[in-house]
Amino acid sequence: MKHRALAVLDPNDGSPSGQPRPPAAVPADDSRLLDAYSEAVVRVVERVGPAVVGIAARNRRGQQGGGSGVLFAPDGYILTNAHVVERARELRITLTDGADLVGSLVGSDPATDLAVVRVEGSKLPHAELGSSEGLRVGQLVVAIGNPLGFSSTVSAGVISALGRTMRAQDGRLIDPVLQTDVALNPGNSGGPLVDSRARVVGINTMIILGAQGLSFAVPVDTARWVIGQLMTAGKVRRGFLGVAAQVRPLPKRSARKFDLATATGVEIMQVEPGRPAAKADLRPGDVLVFLDGKPVKNVDEVHRILDASSIARRLPAKALRNGVLIEIDIVPDEG
Repeated sequence: MKHRALAVLDPNDGSPSGQPRPPAAVPADDSRLLDAYSEAVVRVVERVGPAVVGIAARNRRGQQGGGSGVLFAPDGYILTNAHVVERARELRITLTDGADLVGSLVGSDPATDLAVVRVEGSKLPHAELGSSEGLRVGQLVVAIGNPLGFSSTVSAGVISALGRTMRAQDGRLIDPVLQTDVALNPGNSGGPLVDSRARVVGINTMIILGAQGLSFAVPVDTARWVIGQLMTAGKVRRGFLGVAAQVRPLPKRSARKFDLATATGVEIMQVEPGRPAAKADLRPGDVLVFLDGKPVKNVDEVHRILDASSIARRLPAKALRNGVLIEIDIVPDEG
């Protein structure tokens, strides 16, 4: 009678004793996913990297600071943070090809922590400005900057949250703000936050020291509006309501009852005493749905209405309060 040899299993790894266990193969699907992720980041860096600049700013006391910026036009216009160029007497701009250029400040807006700088040149590498309106939590984003003098430093992550609020250096609230988990250093300030199609969707503005995985960017839709103001007037004149706000979905019942055209409104989170919103009796918890006769579905749309023409002008507004649609008039101050 023939006996068949039995393989003895090693209880530690489940392989036949005396035979090394081969390494587990990476499933083909996982391998393709990793390649797709890497390829997306590489494409973004190849396209946008040459448009990212380093900014060295020297003030009247001879102190030097700096950060990053991104060329958004071939004739030398650069978008960066207001705090990067604050009180700068001299600006030096370094391109990725090593060119060292003199920069001049076109205009600065501390209320959004954005500024525009210009260098002399033509046909310079520049990035495409995209849109931040359609961004989704979990979406891949890439940050490129010049932290601590290390040019073209790249980090990738995802959008962690939309519609955050934070305070600018002048104490005013910046909203909305994008929150990401992208690893940033202080020198990344002013550099671009880019989507997988190599379009700028935000300008990196701050990190919270000691907190890992928390960084913030000003949405590019806000930046577009600020750029237009700075390039035509050198500053941003805007109406000011004196509120902190965030996007909020509208109850479907209320939307149907009052025939509201949008699915979201602007929820009032905080009202500053003595300012226009308080004088108009706008209260925390109210959801603004119309301003100056126009439906408003997010904070950016409110900002667009509050341009220079809104200052000291009566703006009719509608808001949901406890299931009731109220009508008020707001007269903005100059912000």
